[in-house]
Amino acid sequence: MRRVVSPLVCAVLLLAGCSAPPLPEVTFYSSGRTINVHPTQHCDLESENCVVDSGAVGVLRVLPGLPVQISVPGEVADSAWSVKFTYRNADGVEQEPLRSKVFTSAEPRYAYTLTLPGEGDQLESVEVQQFGRRVQIDETGQIQFVARATWVLSVDDRGAR
Repeated sequence: MRRVVSPLVCAVLLLAGCSAPPLPEVTFYSSGRTINVHPTQHCDLESENCVVDSGAVGVLRVLPGLPVQISVPGEVADSAWSVKFTYRNADGVEQEPLRSKVFTSAEPRYAYTLTLPGEGDQLESVEVQQFGRRVQIDETGQIQFVARATWVLSVDDRGAR
C-alpha cells in the first residue's frame, strides 16, 4: 500500500521547520531578584532589518548602592557589546550617563557586574547594547559603532529615599 501525504500537511511541516529562532534574552539580577529581558530592538549585523518591541523593557527593584549583575547569552558574549547606564548621585542629582568598556569576541564575556561610582548612588536605567558592523561618525568626529540589539532595564527605586 502506498501512502500519500497531503499538500496541506507538507506545508505545515515546512512552515514549522522554518520558524525563526527566538531572540536572545539578557538576565539582570539584584537584591535577590532576577528578570529575563527580551530585546527592545534586534537587527541584522548591518543594523538593518530590525524587529522592535518597545514593551520588552524589564523592571527590577535596585536599592541605592547595590550592584546589578548582567548575564548575556553566547551570541552576545561572542560579539562586541557594552553596558550603558544612567543614575543619580546620593544627593539625588542626575549624573551624565556612563558606559562600561566594550567587550569583544577576542575575550568573550558572559557576565558583567555593574557597580555605581558612589556608595549611595541610585541606578535609574541600564541598556545592554550589542554592536553590529555598521559605524558612524559622531558630532565630535569620533567613530561610533551602531547598536544592532538593545536590552533595557528600568529601575524601580520606590522606597529608595
